[in-house]
Amino acid sequence: MKKLLIFSSVFIAAYFACQSSKTKSVKNKEPFNHNIPLKRILDSLHLASKKLEIIIHKSDYELSIANNGKILKTYPVVFGGNPVDDKLKEGDGCTPEGVFHIRNKYPHKSWSYFMWVDFPTKESLAKHNKAKKEGKLKPDDTIGGEVGIHGVPKGTDAMIKTRYNWTLGCISLTNEDITEVYNNITVGAKVSIYH
Repeated sequence: MKKLLIFSSVFIAAYFACQSSKTKSVKNKEPFNHNIPLKRILDSLHLASKKLEIIIHKSDYELSIANNGKILKTYPVVFGGNPVDDKLKEGDGCTPEGVFHIRNKYPHKSWSYFMWVDFPTKESLAKHNKAKKEGKLKPDDTIGGEVGIHGVPKGTDAMIKTRYNWTLGCISLTNEDITEVYNNITVGAKVSIYH
């Protein structure tokens, strides 16, 4: 009976995740070098963590670790409730696009680890102000902040596999993947986010 209850709750959670409009159909593309520990890749290439950057492609649901633009490893990720548009205001559920940097990183009680990006940048503010001038935003709309790269609540790694866009605009990985990224990316690392 206990096994049946566990199966039922997992099935129900998966069913609702797949039925949600926040879920994107999953492609059969395997992440690059995902089964090889990042530390082993770095050691084999004699690369230091401080030379790494993060490249995120929202349309591919992919976060890449790179060195001088060369992709070393990729991870599946999910985003905010609106994974398509660029973030223009607080509460729009969008993940910002542009070039950022890791401003801080720390353990997080709900999502394993949190890597805080320096959103909003001057470019982000310029886009926000332009949208206000064009009437796309209300005069009192704020741009927001606290955007980062983090894990998922314990036991919910399946949200990444099913591409359930559950954040408010952050980038989310499985807890195993965020642990590896967190341990190998330094504060100040470049983070490029593209559509």
